Amino acid sequence: MLMTTNEPISAGGLDEGEAAALYRLMTWLSPAFPVGGFSYSSGIEWAVEAGDIVDTATLADWLDAMLGDGSGFCDATFLVHAYRAAEADEKAALNDIAELAAAFVPSRERQLETSSQGRAFIDIARAAWDADGLDAMVAACRTPMVYPVAVGVVAAQHGVPLAPTLHAFLHALVSNWISAASRLVPLGQTDSQRVLVRLEAAVAATANRALNATLDDLGSATFRADLASLRHETQYTRLFRS
Repeated sequence: MLMTTNEPISAGGLDEGEAAALYRLMTWLSPAFPVGGFSYSSGIEWAVEAGDIVDTATLADWLDAMLGDGSGFCDATFLVHAYRAAEADEKAALNDIAELAAAFVPSRERQLETSSQGRAFIDIARAAWDADGLDAMVAACRTPMVYPVAVGVVAAQHGVPLAPTLHAFLHALVSNWISAASRLVPLGQTDSQRVLVRLEAAVAATANRALNATLDDLGSATFRADLASLRHETQYTRLFRS
């Protein structure tokens, strides 16, 4: 028998709000959520062709740097500040964060990646997972929301707690990077999981740093990864859009 929305929900120790938050995070940050993440490699395609990534060890090292010293930390910090601005209904602050996040992207293809995913995330959320105040938050941003800002705003408007949102976002980000690499190196499914295991502590550390970071703490030192995203634009044969 189907359970209706009027019936009490039992989820093995989760209360109704926690169960709803978990359900939404698992949906929004699943590979099945149609934001097109499978189309992008964040420069990993060029890194494989250049010989920087050749196996699980070099992939794990590359992604660890991207997480802690590159786009992973920056995106996580933008998500945190966008979430808090939306939660506090600070529309002017949210617009400033959205503008800074869009300006922080180092290459044209990475701009396409994060802006396209952000636009798709907002469009689908408004169509299927709308929330009171979401339209006003979107309208307050003169710059289209990039992906981490979009996730932060939608999660805040739904009352999904920040910490699990951030961890789920970083897990999805890393999983997408590994998925791209598994097709490019290539790697088997077990090796892909080994890389994910190796990055567990890095994901947690990056999330904790971002939760306590100010916008002044933003910065990237992953020069090779930034060059990879630039050089991918002229790569002769490509599977991915970035």
